[in-house]
Amino acid sequence: MKRTALLTFCFFTLALTDRAAENLGILGAHPRWSVLESYQETITHDEFAHLIYDVYCTHGIAPDLIEVNTDTARILTNRESQNFFTLRFAKDDTSRNPVPRLWHPAKSLPQTKGHKPLAGVRIALDPGHLGGEWAKMEERWFQVDSTQPVQEGDLTLKVARLLALRLRELGAKVFFVRNSNEPITAKRPDDFRELARKILIRNGVPQPRADVLDPNDPEKEQTVRWQSEILFYRYSEIRRRAALVNFKLHPDLVLCLHFNAEGWGDPNNPTLPDINHLHLLVNGSYLQQELELDDERFEMIRRLLSRAYDQELPLADTIAGTMARETQLPPYQYPTTNSTTKVGTSGYLYARNLLATRLYRCPVVYCEPYVMNSKDAFARIQAGDYEGTRNVNGLERKSIFREYADSVADGLVEYYSKARGKGD
Repeated sequence: MKRTALLTFCFFTLALTDRAAENLGILGAHPRWSVLESYQETITHDEFAHLIYDVYCTHGIAPDLIEVNTDTARILTNRESQNFFTLRFAKDDTSRNPVPRLWHPAKSLPQTKGHKPLAGVRIALDPGHLGGEWAKMEERWFQVDSTQPVQEGDLTLKVARLLALRLRELGAKVFFVRNSNEPITAKRPDDFRELARKILIRNGVPQPRADVLDPNDPEKEQTVRWQSEILFYRYSEIRRRAALVNFKLHPDLVLCLHFNAEGWGDPNNPTLPDINHLHLLVNGSYLQQELELDDERFEMIRRLLSRAYDQELPLADTIAGTMARETQLPPYQYPTTNSTTKVGTSGYLYARNLLATRLYRCPVVYCEPYVMNSKDAFARIQAGDYEGTRNVNGLERKSIFREYADSVADGLVEYYSKARGKGD
């Protein structure tokens, strides 16, 4: 099964059951709708309608959740109490109030001269997953015979460290959301065993097994251990990363760095396909079931009003272009459009509602290059990091880690060199 498809299935297994209690996503907090008062009259009707229908709610939205009128939008805050938040639109572009936000759009930054095109840009690097001792738990680990094990969390951290060096040389202020193989969250799987048990019972497993007895067991997702582990490394970890980004780092941009994968079967005897591809993600394309959750609906509206998408789209499209040129990878095509919407002009970019892209309160570009268990990417990963070029699979190439880092850095330079100083 494709890894991104697996993520979607796991989300709904958890979210649709847990919301029966509080109408919140997994480990979600009750939204504070009053903070949206700061966005009154900061957006026109046409801007709001475009973002709702063309970006965030492309799969449709129930009219009782968001009602777009001529002068206002009426947004349900809580289905149980039937309370609403009313957003007033600006009459036109000239009468709009300024948008409150802690991040700086590229157009608001002064133009630069010389070799520092990223001067003044605060960039947070978020290497996906954990790696290290957690890689097997995350199901981001495989090994071919006696070769070096491939662990996505280790790969992304290596890319992030190389990318940080380049970005600092270009003038950026760089932060790490994760700079080790240790979790950001203080929680561990055992902290979620009771919640995992409740989730399973609500999912129709009245007497859930405690442990996973066989990693290849098709019913392992119905065990307390598996569910408690996913609550730890996905939901608790990403929510803690979001707290770090939103309340301490305050970046202008987060780069989520990942490697993609096709289904590899037994991780001790994995399948290595020929296929290799690239795509990037920005936040959007919420499913109707997701919008039923009070916290996700709130987080979507707050993100919409911050206008993060105005910067995410051209920035991600630009990075997609430089990554495509550098890697020579074809664009990934999602097998269905159930959870994504193709956006931009590069052919490599999709909108999708992921936890990180939704919760980080600034523009987020989510990179998914290389199929790490493809024959080509696997050989390059085994070659490790090195300076210059080497012959790998019959071609002279940079290390896969430097190619990744350089292609992202080149996209940032291209975008900010053109977008800076255009006025806020």
